[in-house]
Amino acid sequence: MALTEVDRSLLARCLEHHPGAWRDFVDRFIGLFVHVVNHTAHARSVRLSSDDIDDLCAEVFLTLLADDFAVLRRFRGRCSLATYLAVIARRVVVREIARRRKAEALGHVPAHKASLDRAGSGPVHERRIDDEDEIQAMLAGLGERDASVVRHFHLEGRSYSEISQLMGIPENSIGPTLARARGRLRQQNVKS
Repeated sequence: MALTEVDRSLLARCLEHHPGAWRDFVDRFIGLFVHVVNHTAHARSVRLSSDDIDDLCAEVFLTLLADDFAVLRRFRGRCSLATYLAVIARRVVVREIARRRKAEALGHVPAHKASLDRAGSGPVHERRIDDEDEIQAMLAGLGERDASVVRHFHLEGRSYSEISQLMGIPENSIGPTLARARGRLRQQNVKS
């Protein structure tokens, strides 16, 4: 697909710093970047939170803005602008996911804050519950081991890794334990 006149004009306006041009650019391509982020993460079996998607889109935009639009200035118009931007976005997302994974593996990022989980190969972190009454209701009827996992995660704010080390249980058993506890809570709420 060739470069359209609409995209050519939008690109020229951005590079010339016309008022409102960047906002128009963002409005036009944000959907593309969200799609690229989701597709790239899915292809790499990585689950993303909505915050991760926002962060990765922001990284793409920062890359485009860097050095007075250097990446956009290198565009030669041999394909559509959307195709060019999709390639740039994919490279940024792959690099950022790899960087975050490396930081997490080296212990530079707490596991509960990293939130980039490999689908099927690691724990999918549960959303923390802030309501203490809801947590107490969840604890009712749980065995001591499961109740300890729930307490460590929801009340003490510990990561899966920390819980695993404290309790001497596999890290990949923590997510299912929390999910079962949440499922019991839902069942109790339905019965009430």
